[in-house]
Amino acid sequence: MKKIFAYIVISLVFFGKSQAQDFHLSIYDAAPLFLNPAMTGVIDAKYRIHAQYRNQWKSVAYKPFNTALISADMPKGKWGFGIQIIEMRAGIGNYNVFQGMLSAAYTVPLDKKKFHHLSFGLQGGVTQKQVEYKLYNWDSQYTPTNGGSFDTGLPTNEKFTRQSQMLPQLNAGFLYFMSKQQSRINPFFGISAFNLTQPKETFFDQSNRLPIRIYGHAGVRVNISELLYVLPKVLIMNQGTAFEQAYALDAGYYFKNDKFFLLAGFTYRAADASIVYLGARKDNYIFKFGYDFNTSSLKTASKTRGAFEISFTYLPGKKNLKEVRNCPRL
Repeated sequence: MKKIFAYIVISLVFFGKSQAQDFHLSIYDAAPLFLNPAMTGVIDAKYRIHAQYRNQWKSVAYKPFNTALISADMPKGKWGFGIQIIEMRAGIGNYNVFQGMLSAAYTVPLDKKKFHHLSFGLQGGVTQKQVEYKLYNWDSQYTPTNGGSFDTGLPTNEKFTRQSQMLPQLNAGFLYFMSKQQSRINPFFGISAFNLTQPKETFFDQSNRLPIRIYGHAGVRVNISELLYVLPKVLIMNQGTAFEQAYALDAGYYFKNDKFFLLAGFTYRAADASIVYLGARKDNYIFKFGYDFNTSSLKTASKTRGAFEISFTYLPGKKNLKEVRNCPRL
C-alpha cells in the first residue's frame, strides 16, 4: 500500500494535478544563478564555479527525485556573465528536465563611496522535458483484487502525443545590497521572475502554459563581532496556485588559528520541511551539507525523511577590496 501511495503522489506531481512542487533547492542561495539572474558576477573573486546535488523522497519513491546543478560566472567591470546547467530526474518513468542557461547582469553603485548597489540581470536558454510514460502505472490499471495491485495489461486511457519537448526560457531579476565591509549590518533584497514567456508545456497537445514563477528574497548580515555573524533571511515563491515561504537563520564563526569559517543554518519551509545545514569556508572553497526533515502531510509515509543536499563553491583569486561588489549573502 505504501508503494501504491507513492506512485499516486508522484503521478499527481508530474502531470499538474497537485499544487506540490517537484523540484527545488533547500540551500537555495548557495546557487545564486538559480535564485536570481541579477546575482551573476556579484562576487569578490575572479570567477565562481558552483556545483550542487539534491536527492529527495528516497524514503517513499522507488526512484527518488535527483537534482544536479553546475554553474560558472565572472565579473567584468560593472558586468557579470554566467552559464548554468541543471538536470532533474525523478520516478519510475524517468521524468527528466535538462536546462541550459546563459545570464548577464549589470551592477551600478548608488552612492559615491560605492557601498550601496543595484544589480539587474537577464537569463535565457532552453529546457528539455521528457518522460517514458509507458513505464508508469495509471489509476485505470488499478484493480482491488488480491489486496490491490496494478494490472499493466489494462488500457491506460491516457493520450500522450509525445514524450519529449523543448521549451524556451527567459528569466529576469534585480538585487539591492550593501557591501560596506566595516558595517555592523549589511542588508540585501531581490526579486526574480522565471518563465517570462510562459511557454506551452504539455505531453498531450493541450493548451497548458507554464506559469511565471516569482521569487522574493531578503535578509541582513549582522556582524556581531570580528569573528561571528548571523544572517536572518526569507524566501517567498509563487507560481500559479503554488506558494512557498521559507524563513532561515544562518551563522558563521571564524577560527583565527585555523583560518576557516564554520557555517551553520536552520530553515523552516512552511507546511513542508525543517532544514538544517553545516558547512565550512577555507580560503577559496565553500562546502555545505544540508538535510530536509519532512513535516508535510506526507510525513506518515516518509517518517519525516525528506532530502539531503550538498553544495560546493570555488572562488579563486580575490580582487582588490576597492573593487569588491560583495553581496553580504555570500
